[in-house]
Amino acid sequence: MLLRWIAEVADEPLVLEPADRRVEVETNTWSLSTGDEERRSLTVAEVVAAFESTAGRIRERIRETGHAGAATFYVWHDAQAGRLKCSTGSVGETELPFGGAYVPTGDLGAVVAGYLADEEPGVVAWSELTDVTDGPEWTAVDREPVSFPVWVSAVGGDPA
Repeated sequence: MLLRWIAEVADEPLVLEPADRRVEVETNTWSLSTGDEERRSLTVAEVVAAFESTAGRIRERIRETGHAGAATFYVWHDAQAGRLKCSTGSVGETELPFGGAYVPTGDLGAVVAGYLADEEPGVVAWSELTDVTDGPEWTAVDREPVSFPVWVSAVGGDPA
């Protein structure tokens, strides 16, 4: 099922609207997951091939529209939700619409392996949580941002 859903993303509605990135995110973002049994049966290579094929098809669709600007197809493992997510945006790889720190990568295998190895998707162990105390001695600046890898693939005319 997961491989089929990844393939279907290539044919879903696609909006490239640099003036309204909110519409892009809402239209072009997909959340994909599968049950434990299927996840254990999949290989990293199978899932990587499915996403690479989808990126290629999206690239073709964008060329067919004549869109000449930047566009990026990107995939990440949302560990909090226990899902793989993907999206397409009319931005370069360093301008993706994440509220937190991310690291663009060409290694899709590592992103997929993180998802496939997730023993309890969407569950964060108590031991991985940190205690935060409201008080004048602590500010958000004191914390290092946690970054996560995001596989990026240029699918537009200008990969800048």
